[in-house]
Amino acid sequence: MRLLSYTLVAFGSLFPIVDPFAAVPIFLALVGTQSPPARVSTALRASATCFLVLSLFGLAGGLIFSFFGITLPAFKITGGILLFAIGFEMMRARPSPTRGTHEEAREAETKEDVAVIPLGLPLLSGPGAIATVVVLVGKARGIPERICLVVAIAAVSAVTFLVLRSADIVARVLGQTGINIVGRVMGLILAAVAAQFVLDGAHEALVAWR
Repeated sequence: MRLLSYTLVAFGSLFPIVDPFAAVPIFLALVGTQSPPARVSTALRASATCFLVLSLFGLAGGLIFSFFGITLPAFKITGGILLFAIGFEMMRARPSPTRGTHEEAREAETKEDVAVIPLGLPLLSGPGAIATVVVLVGKARGIPERICLVVAIAAVSAVTFLVLRSADIVARVLGQTGINIVGRVMGLILAAVAAQFVLDGAHEALVAWR
């Protein structure tokens, strides 16, 4: 039961920050001249990049803490602040700079292959998503929960692929207004997750100091 609960929490924490619906307009702008099969291939490779990047940090999270001498409470607080900033921008229907700058977007328009950069990284698996994974790794109890985290990352990546491969349909059904509404809801959820990270980190730090 705990494993299922952890998997659902991991999925619920990651999906709003990856937010494939917000990536739809950018995806369409970058692959507009590609054939339908090529678009599907681009969506698959972008989603696979998201999975590989986040899984790498999911498996190496403990090593990152040890190498840099970072405590989990410190990372929870820092990651929570970063996620709250991203969530706040999402609630205002504004793209966060952590998901890519205007300069990166202009450079991407001249590239033949945009699946890995900027779609896979940093649009889908940016600093916010990486921070979330590392915090979730710190909360994992043993290898079974780390495996559950990878399963949650795979599920988020799979949903992302389905959304991107159907980007034309999603854009027509939701429209820009609908995408903004979904983004605001995701931003609200993300802000709540970020606040919980900060509260958990502060509580654990206070307990450690006593």
